[in-house]
Amino acid sequence: MTIDVHARELRYFVAVAEELHFTRAAERLYVSQPALSKQIRALERQLGAELLRRDRHGVAPTAAGEALLPHARAVLAAWEAGAAAVEAAKAAQRSTLAVGMSTSPGRGGLLPAIRSRFTAAHPEVTVRLRQLSWDDPTAGLATGESDVAFVWLPLPDEERYDWTVVAEEPRLLALPEGHPLAARAELDFADLLDEPFLALPMSAGRLRDHWLALDARGGRPPRIGAEVSGAEETYEALVAGLGLCLVAEGNAPLITLGGVVVRPVRGIGPSRYALAWRREDGHRPLVRAYAQACRAAVTR
Repeated sequence: MTIDVHARELRYFVAVAEELHFTRAAERLYVSQPALSKQIRALERQLGAELLRRDRHGVAPTAAGEALLPHARAVLAAWEAGAAAVEAAKAAQRSTLAVGMSTSPGRGGLLPAIRSRFTAAHPEVTVRLRQLSWDDPTAGLATGESDVAFVWLPLPDEERYDWTVVAEEPRLLALPEGHPLAARAELDFADLLDEPFLALPMSAGRLRDHWLALDARGGRPPRIGAEVSGAEETYEALVAGLGLCLVAEGNAPLITLGGVVVRPVRGIGPSRYALAWRREDGHRPLVRAYAQACRAAVTR
């Protein structure tokens, strides 16, 4: 048989069983004696047994009370340990900053520069870097996995986020070195409309559209050669000739590893790389501090 007993009732019972006096137990618990007596009676009703015998000589545990006492103490001790563990976990969470990224910031040592500034101001904080798939354009912000994240704009549901732009870079075209267009020093995007492109997963939403340059296609739908969820997949798809893709200038070294080249493209706007955070977290000291360190590193 399962009986739901509150920790408060057990705490009241233990206090009376140890003090052997209702008035002293009430003072120890900072409650009134009538309230204490009421809770003890409620516990006895739930258990169907008298726990404390009251007579003119005082208070003493019954046999049932003696049997319950060590278990009640164990339950209370376990609860206190559990509550302490929760507080420790909360404290650890407060002193840990999860930094998400779908692409490493790179860009002239930007990440170490941010980290050194942030750590100098907050040496007690642990910074945890989280690499996430391109399936999540928010790099963990939407799911709460990340406190701040390096992301590409535009973000889905962008009203949920604030950000500071880290870099604004031209979008280059990446293509196999044997492709006929690779012979040109520069390309017009209008010449690429019939070419198959590599696309981010559908879950990337507006960011998928951005890297397909949907706004520069005049309403013509893109040909999708393959979907990619990371830099390695992109490189392999390019080498295999599955399609072309746009890439930020700062990320070109990630995929020009041999067999792949990049070319400037006219007729499309730049890409924007940013450090973002949930708008509701903008007041959090560690989030603010990391954003400040980022701004300082970018403007150094």
